[in-house]
Amino acid sequence: MESLKGLFLNLRVRDIIDILIVAAAFYKLFMLIRETRAEQLTKGILALFVFTKISEWIELYTVYWILEKTMTVGVLAILIVFQPELRRALEYIGRSSFFTKSFIEVKDESLSQIVDEIVEAVASLSRQKIGALVVIERTTGLSEVVETGTKINGKVSSDLLINIFIPNTPLHDGAVIIKEDMIKAAGCFLPLTDNTSLSKDLGTRHRAALGISEKSDSLAIVVSEETGAISIAESGSLARYLDTKTLRQILMDMYKPKVQKQTFITKWRRKDEQREEE
Repeated sequence: MESLKGLFLNLRVRDIIDILIVAAAFYKLFMLIRETRAEQLTKGILALFVFTKISEWIELYTVYWILEKTMTVGVLAILIVFQPELRRALEYIGRSSFFTKSFIEVKDESLSQIVDEIVEAVASLSRQKIGALVVIERTTGLSEVVETGTKINGKVSSDLLINIFIPNTPLHDGAVIIKEDMIKAAGCFLPLTDNTSLSKDLGTRHRAALGISEKSDSLAIVVSEETGAISIAESGSLARYLDTKTLRQILMDMYKPKVQKQTFITKWRRKDEQREEE
């Protein structure tokens, strides 16, 4: 008790700052690996560390020697196993405003037109129950994804977007990548999410949308082939059953960003909850 009291008495402001920084770092790390395979692997590593300490305390020398050697080799294994998560963490740091410029701000006269073209195309595809996947590039470059498809480099237009996703055409199965006011490519392949807790009724398009949103800061728009429902994926989260008015507002906020503390999906969900309460 005396040692604990002495610890608090000797606590300095810089010590508190140090603790807060470490706590924030661990929180961010947990948010990056949450609901991924890395979460289960982390639990396994922690359990292995606890067993190592227990075997040392109760003097199980053979068990302790094996576990200690496993932990030593495990450092290299961690770098290999957690490669996707480490990459996401570094990309997250690189996307911070300290290192990068703000997302492109489209000129006011063309902003509304670009958003209207995208919303009109999505609304038409939704009415016809034609599956679609549109990814809007933001700060993180998607050149690797663009290379997997067919380059278009055309102005964003509803007619072009609708024609790309018409069934039985060469590019309808892949994703469209939009950068600023240009359709960069179509028929692109996206990484699928590793999230195992998703609903079973979500198809490949929704999983691909979540996958690309986990690996970049892009915004992915999905139109369900079965129901025509409109969904948006951002930062590894999925918002479903959006109407065109909500979609338009989200795109307007994205193309003309302001200082925000919440993601588009979080704000949409809170507004939806408020409407239900009323």
